[in-house]
Amino acid sequence: MSAAEPGRDRPSVVIVGAGPRGTGIVERMAANAPELYGDRPLDLHLVDPYPPGGGRIWRASQSPLLWMNSLAEDVTLFTDDTVEMAGPVRPGPSLAEWAQGVRDGAFDAPPDLRADAAALGPADFAGRRVQSAYLRWVHERAVAALPPRVTVHEHRRTALRVSGPRDGRQQVWLAGRATPLPADLVVLTLGHLESQPADAERELADFAARHELTYLPPAFTADSDLSGLRPGEPVLVRGFGLAFVDLMVLLTEGRGGTYTTGPDGEVVYRPSGREPVLHVGSRRGVPYHSKIGYPPSGERPPLPRFLGPAEVDALLARPGGIDFRRDVRPLIDKELGFAHYHRLFTAHGDRTRMAWADFEEKYAAAEPGGAALDALVSAAVPDPADRFDTEALDHPLDGVRYRDPEALQAGLRAHIEADLVRSHDPAYSPDLAVFLALLSVYGQLVRLGDHGPWWHGFFSFLASGPPGPRLRQLLALSRAGVVRFLGAGLTVTADEERGVFRAESTSVPGAVTEARALVEARLPEPTVARTRDRLLRALSADGARTTAGGLLAVDPADGRILDRAGRPHPRRFALGPHTDARGSGAFTRPRTNAPAFRQNDATARALLTFLRDRTAPPAPVPAHHRTKGAAR
Repeated sequence: MSAAEPGRDRPSVVIVGAGPRGTGIVERMAANAPELYGDRPLDLHLVDPYPPGGGRIWRASQSPLLWMNSLAEDVTLFTDDTVEMAGPVRPGPSLAEWAQGVRDGAFDAPPDLRADAAALGPADFAGRRVQSAYLRWVHERAVAALPPRVTVHEHRRTALRVSGPRDGRQQVWLAGRATPLPADLVVLTLGHLESQPADAERELADFAARHELTYLPPAFTADSDLSGLRPGEPVLVRGFGLAFVDLMVLLTEGRGGTYTTGPDGEVVYRPSGREPVLHVGSRRGVPYHSKIGYPPSGERPPLPRFLGPAEVDALLARPGGIDFRRDVRPLIDKELGFAHYHRLFTAHGDRTRMAWADFEEKYAAAEPGGAALDALVSAAVPDPADRFDTEALDHPLDGVRYRDPEALQAGLRAHIEADLVRSHDPAYSPDLAVFLALLSVYGQLVRLGDHGPWWHGFFSFLASGPPGPRLRQLLALSRAGVVRFLGAGLTVTADEERGVFRAESTSVPGAVTEARALVEARLPEPTVARTRDRLLRALSADGARTTAGGLLAVDPADGRILDRAGRPHPRRFALGPHTDARGSGAFTRPRTNAPAFRQNDATARALLTFLRDRTAPPAPVPAHHRTKGAAR
């Protein structure tokens, strides 16, 4: 048997998507195999047109100017003893520890990235190419840890569809390959995918084509063709999250601009003259909050407190289902507020007027958002700036009006500067406690399935913002006139008569900005209905269930794909952003009981148990070796 052509009588698993989530499944299969599968033979197929480890989003072949938005010490693909799972912990280095190993010569990195990896410190933000090298290293380590009779086959192709009966072997059809891969089990670990435009986006694209304008729909920014955004010309940008930050970088430094530091320490941008002028706005009108710039200290909030397993059990048991806004949102607000006040009272007690034990008792009894809770907080926390308010956090510019666009520029710069001060000053450490509560809530919500867009947007706004240095660069670009702020409540319309895009916001009533280019600075929504991925569309057409939000419905216990009757498919699994059990990311901070790691372990154990129960114990064999198959 050659490595590229597996034996037809051997058990076979096909993993579609060899990025970090696929690597996580391989790592968990390796960890659980000694207990559940032993030394039985297995063909493990990894299908992805991009290199394994990084996959598409974290591939090495992207601009060296693009960074991660997490500190190196806050990135890991390895489990630890906080992860609630049945399988064994297999510890491994975080990104920062791997970089230390590269410095010490214990770990290897690609020659062209070795210096960058070795220079990476725990509190640094790695370039995405360095992260790609780490992910590749983790992937290779996971493969090496598999039992000897597991043969891994890489297929640098796109999976097109899955066929086969519920109670029989599956076939995975690949682009450019005449025969399908046989699979006892199929696991989809697809990451962020391209989508067909929604109706509104299609109308804007048609308008742009009629008037010879430039329109860039939602996409992974590193894959977008930015050549139509011409020097000196205005560009409307809708979206103020991480996709905007990438766009900002590629159109400024990426076109030859440079940053210097002034005598007062202020960052100054020196334009190259090749930059367009970016007019950016969004629903909130402000960028995502800066990453916290100080380490945790002192007592951590005891989480979960108001939204834990018992509360989720009660929600799932409610007859008639749950309404997220009515039933879940109040518990989220109370959990986040609890973490905030726990930290305020225990670390900054001089800013409170009540003993923590008394406050906690009354807080637990009060209804979220009710008058009793408001009265309690007003009595116990004298400074309104120390009070937790989800709505104020989520909509910082609600009700704020500026007299003209120039006043808006100054106001937004002041907002960003205040955010940078706050995110780097431990005096505001309740913010870090709220961040930890956000992670806790995310871990609980996985069991509730598709809960609409609000939570993911709010989580990203508070917890997945850019590094502080990126916001300082944004301020420099604003002062240089390369970035102009449009404000909140942004609306963009197509002016057929003038042949331009028009932008207005609620922040400066009556002000209009016109441009011949519009960029939707966000990832496409992970909806199965509009995905360009043929495999997902085929699964839906074949009877897979999708949620009201367009996500693939899966069993939260192990990721088995549900059919329209709600039955888990015995041989098909899915994990990732296109499912209703999506976690907060394929990699995460160490020691946070990451939902993705829990999911990976449960799915890997389900795979191995299924295969074990259908495979005879192995006969004694001589020494074997594992090889990696070429793409065929």
